[in-house]
Amino acid sequence: MDSKQHIAIFTTASLPWMTGTAVNPLFRAAYLSKSGEFKVTLVIPWLSMKDQELVYPDKIMFKSPSDQETYIRQWLEERTGFVCGFSIKFYPGKFSSDKRSILGVGDITNIIPDEEADVVVLEEPEHLTWYHHGKRWKTKFHLVIGIVHTNYLEYVKREKNGRLQAFLLKYINNWVVDIYCHKVIRLSAATQDLPRSIICNVHGVNPKFIKIGERKKDQQKNGDQAFTKGAYYIGKMVWSKGYKELLKLLHDHQRELAGLEVDLYGNGEDSGQVQEAAKKLETEVRVYPGCDHADPVFHDYKVFLNPSTTDVLCTTTAEALAMGKIVVCADHPSNDFFKQFSNCRTYKDSNGFVKETLKALSEEPAQLTEAQMHELSWEAASERLLQAAGLDQVVLKRRRRSPTTTSPRNFMSMSMNLRKNLDDASAYLHYVASGNEASRRVFGAIPGSLQPDEEQCKELGWEFPAGA
Repeated sequence: MDSKQHIAIFTTASLPWMTGTAVNPLFRAAYLSKSGEFKVTLVIPWLSMKDQELVYPDKIMFKSPSDQETYIRQWLEERTGFVCGFSIKFYPGKFSSDKRSILGVGDITNIIPDEEADVVVLEEPEHLTWYHHGKRWKTKFHLVIGIVHTNYLEYVKREKNGRLQAFLLKYINNWVVDIYCHKVIRLSAATQDLPRSIICNVHGVNPKFIKIGERKKDQQKNGDQAFTKGAYYIGKMVWSKGYKELLKLLHDHQRELAGLEVDLYGNGEDSGQVQEAAKKLETEVRVYPGCDHADPVFHDYKVFLNPSTTDVLCTTTAEALAMGKIVVCADHPSNDFFKQFSNCRTYKDSNGFVKETLKALSEEPAQLTEAQMHELSWEAASERLLQAAGLDQVVLKRRRRSPTTTSPRNFMSMSMNLRKNLDDASAYLHYVASGNEASRRVFGAIPGSLQPDEEQCKELGWEFPAGA
């Protein structure tokens, strides 16, 4: 029997969909397994061909899970520079067009054998448990850790009857997370407060950004001009991703910011409108198609402007800091982690934006220390996760536990029994509601998602139940 602690990481997306819940759990699995202390399994959704066509970019399609796994490993190893020793398993998923999300099909806890059910990390725990119908996560695993990536309440508020929907969703999220998670880690205070939650950034940056930052630091040490360009912003080109705020700031302060030039990079449904709005400004704003933030075109920019307040923890801000740039961003809970870096300049109002932008353009970025580079790395992010989750304690407890030993500590107090009974009743209520097709549809589940269909079973190499 393997003496290593098993960690299973379930997430809601997978490459080549370049979204945070596809990329960050992948790096998490790589760096947790790199330590050699844990046996790690990454569990990701498998989509049938018709859904792949809707989700994956550039017409990338996979005929089998093994083809997709090969693609994922190649992408990851090109960026980490080492062969990753974790396992990849797939659960059946379906794409919800109205939610723009992948939802699991059937009881996905069965992907992990009972003998390996030590610790599970649920990336987006509310998302993974809204429609879960099967074994209770806290029953299956010794420790269930939820990592909250998204503030769903803010997204829902923008829809029709958004405030009412957000009110209901707040309580549903609290309910399912309370049922299924022992501990919850929120990436920042910009997320919903949830039961048994703490705030801790457990994400790092792609190591190639740190390498770029190291080269820039060497140039600064040699007295070379490391940054020859001015200000820029990169992000999905939709108004809600900071473009509305940035263009308004530039519009309202054109006189104070005379001579400023800003380059915008991104693709998205609002690209045309952003370009038209930029043309109306006296400030020179150039708009370019989006590309990888590590592309050489970005290396020489000195200042990253990011007024967005819709992110939980902005990945591009972390990447810009790792590359040695000055970041000008809003004084907002989503940016709290970045305030420890001297190159992070926050502002409270539009006048503050003008002041910090002009100051940043007139100065050279401070050279990142080794400690600061480490703080942005995935090694440090893994250390923060282990500490926040108390995984060392879990290892000790599990090794000392004996099924035949009884002690007074095994007996719960009356209040604890009451709490357990309430938890069990709550879990049973969710189990019943999530097992009824009519109630599932009322709450937005994909029709026919209680069990994987014959096509999904065939693609995953599973037996399709007779009579299903």
